[in-house]
Amino acid sequence: MTTVAKPPAESVLTRRPGPQELRPVRAHRRRRALELSLAAAVPLLLILLWQLAAAQAWIDDRVYPAPSTIFADGWDRAAAGDLWPDVWATLKRVLAGYAIGTAAGYALGLLMGSLSLVRAALEPLLDALYVVPKLALLPIFLNMFGLGEGPQVALVAATVFFFVWISTMSAVMAVPLGHRDAGQVFGASPWQMFRHVLLPASLPQVLVGARIAAGVAVLVIVASEQIAAANGLGHLIFDSRALFQNDVMFVGIVCVAVLGVVFSELVRIVGRLLTPWAPRDRGRGQS
Repeated sequence: MTTVAKPPAESVLTRRPGPQELRPVRAHRRRRALELSLAAAVPLLLILLWQLAAAQAWIDDRVYPAPSTIFADGWDRAAAGDLWPDVWATLKRVLAGYAIGTAAGYALGLLMGSLSLVRAALEPLLDALYVVPKLALLPIFLNMFGLGEGPQVALVAATVFFFVWISTMSAVMAVPLGHRDAGQVFGASPWQMFRHVLLPASLPQVLVGARIAAGVAVLVIVASEQIAAANGLGHLIFDSRALFQNDVMFVGIVCVAVLGVVFSELVRIVGRLLTPWAPRDRGRGQS
């Protein structure tokens, strides 16, 4: 007698919707609250650890003042009006240099990304200049512009220029050929091709380069002010270290950090407003 095995019953896989599918807005808010809590908790924990180390004499508070001492000194200097001239001096140099460097880098990057002959003529030279440390150009700018604001602004502009130029040229070259062909089929003029094809397709990547350049601009101006400036946060940091005023030195460092974060965040917000069609680096699109 032969026994015929019965085929196994078909298994059914049931997919139940999770909280993100059932309540996407609430899930996003919870995730965002968790991210913000972690972002605040990590630096706060480090500050508390630093405060404890200074209080317990694990570190020399003459060299590494406690955060409470730094905050108190910064508050007193701000209330007395001694801090704001240096902050404003650094800020106006960064803004002026950033505006000049961004405009020049975007214009040339757009031109080189669109015209292969211009790219072939200028890219080797610019690549060679890009690898030169920008602080090495400071003596040249001092000879060109003399003492004052000119060398500082020119150094920031030169630094920002290369970041924006590279990102713009790469973004324009990365625009799909099909997009360009579609514009030509519809008889788009050069301005219409730029306005409706090249600009929307390349702008998100351009703004990424602009955001990176914002942070680097702050770093460069602080280093430059330590060498050839009579005011600014970089000068404050260097001068206070020479006078063994370490609490003032850390006040300057904190101001630089805050300035860099705020400036970079403002560029990111402006980028999101200018490119609502681009994927967001933070927000609802992230899980």
